[in-house]
Amino acid sequence: MATISTPYKIKNLELMNRIVMAPMCQYSVEKEDGIPNDWHFVHYVSRAIGGTGLIIMEMTSVTPEGRITNGDLGLWSDDHVPHYQRLVNEIKKYDTKVGIQIAHAGRKAEDADQPVGASDIPVEVLPEETKNGELKPPRALTNQEVKETVQQFKQSAERAIKAGFDTIELHGAHGYLLHQFMSPSINNRTDEYGEDVALFGEEVIKAVKSVMPADMPLIMRISAIEYIDGGYDIEHAIKMAKRFKNAGVDVFHVSSGGEGLPGKRKPANHPAYQVPFARAFKEALQTPVIAVGKLSDPQVAEATLANGDADLVAIARGMLNDPYWGLHAIKAISKKVTPPVQYSRGIR
Repeated sequence: MATISTPYKIKNLELMNRIVMAPMCQYSVEKEDGIPNDWHFVHYVSRAIGGTGLIIMEMTSVTPEGRITNGDLGLWSDDHVPHYQRLVNEIKKYDTKVGIQIAHAGRKAEDADQPVGASDIPVEVLPEETKNGELKPPRALTNQEVKETVQQFKQSAERAIKAGFDTIELHGAHGYLLHQFMSPSINNRTDEYGEDVALFGEEVIKAVKSVMPADMPLIMRISAIEYIDGGYDIEHAIKMAKRFKNAGVDVFHVSSGGEGLPGKRKPANHPAYQVPFARAFKEALQTPVIAVGKLSDPQVAEATLANGDADLVAIARGMLNDPYWGLHAIKAISKKVTPPVQYSRGIR
């Protein structure tokens, strides 16, 4: 019996299958206003038509200065809400649920006049990985600015709820601001947010949960390990995650790295290379997990679920390649699929 096509429920979030579209930046905002446009509409709605159980929209910033680039989405203004409502309403017509990943890029904000971070430690990246070939050195957020940022996350969550999203994901991975605070190699603060590297994340989670409906699950994406020399290992990540679970996280979306140039330890490049991290989180926390990372082969995705390594599988590049990955994967595994009637002559 196929697992990938079976429904899944966490709190009030009822998914028609176990397939998640991972958040992937499109860098396609045209007027630098953070507002989704026709590109985003076609991009996301086509994946709903394509059979995805849960779409998590791309990294969306809580401040204009917190975007990776000025082409990124934002939720820092009430003016954004109706633009997301149009998109959310169309996605839901296809029985797909939709979440949004809210975040702050911190020291990885490429277009900010002055990037800010947990500390003033700069990030080293390959020139080809940035738009301008380099990243500006960051300024450490003041203690008061940290507290203001917590409120910015809260306000963005309120807007996401008004827009009709079914769930919210906090981006605590890949070297962005939440990750920067929880990483001992990046956070050299001397205030309470340096003495307790889980504190900022904990405060953001509690602030966001305070405005979410009680039956709406909160997802957090987290890097299980870092690849920079001296970076943290999975034991540290799980320790952080236990604090975050107690603060209100319901599901962990388990990735790795992203904090800078890899050192002696390099990320693997084989199918399902991050699945052991997801399983470790699931076993240690007894919490639902989403596995991600080179799961585009339907058989690999199905094995991840059927083996109990994860509750949901997130597909990233595979869905950039194929908007109908969900339908095709279910057909490949279960030999039976029900596409939209308009496509029934082609997908059977």
